[in-house]
Amino acid sequence: MEPFTVLTGDAAPLLLDDVNTDQIAPVLGRHQLHEDYAKLFFARWRQRADGQEEPSFVLNRPQFRQARILVAGRNFGCGSSRESAVWAAVGAGIRCIVARSFADIFRENCLKNGLLPIVLSPDDSEVLEARVQQADGQADFTVDLVAQRIVCPDGTAIAFTLAPAERTALLEGLDEIGLTLKSLDAIAQWESRTRREQPWLQEARQYSGARRGRTN
Repeated sequence: MEPFTVLTGDAAPLLLDDVNTDQIAPVLGRHQLHEDYAKLFFARWRQRADGQEEPSFVLNRPQFRQARILVAGRNFGCGSSRESAVWAAVGAGIRCIVARSFADIFRENCLKNGLLPIVLSPDDSEVLEARVQQADGQADFTVDLVAQRIVCPDGTAIAFTLAPAERTALLEGLDEIGLTLKSLDAIAQWESRTRREQPWLQEARQYSGARRGRTN
C-alpha cells in the first residue's frame, strides 16, 4: 500500500449526500472484472446513454480531470460493501475524500487501500466547501496527514483528526498484516514464554472418538 503523508492537488466538489457504491463503481454487464478500475469511477454519471461524455459532471470538467481530492456530502459510500468503489477512486487518482460523514464499510475499505477519509464538522465543512468552489480547480489544496490539517489556497488551515492506529497505517503504508508484523518481536516473546510456562497448549491431541465405558 502506498504511504500517505502529504498530498497537494486539485479538490473537486461533489457536494451530494447519500452517494452510494453502485454510483461510485457501477456493475457494467454481468461481470465486474476490470484491469483498469478507473474506468468504473462514476461511469454512469460520466457518460450519457449514447456513450458520449457528460460535460456537466464535475469530474469531466477540464479543471477537475486530474483532481486528487474529492469533497463530498453526508453518508458518502453508502449501499453495498463493494471494495471496487475504493479501487475505482484510487485508480482515478483520488487519494483523499473529505466528507461530512461516510458509510462505515466504505470508510474501512478506504483505510485498507491507502485512501484517506476525512470527516469534518459542519462548520469546517462549510469553510472547505466554500474554498473549493471559490478555487474552481485553479489552485491547489494540501492535505497533511503528519500535521493533520488541510491547507486551502488562501492559507486557511482546517484541522482534522484520525485514530492513531489508522494514521500510522496510512503514514507507513501498512495493511493489517503489516501492522501485525510491527509487533513480531513481542509475538515471538509471548510464544516462547507460553511454550515454557504452558506447554500443554502446544500439544495437538487427536480425538479418537471412543467413549469411556462406565464401571459399577
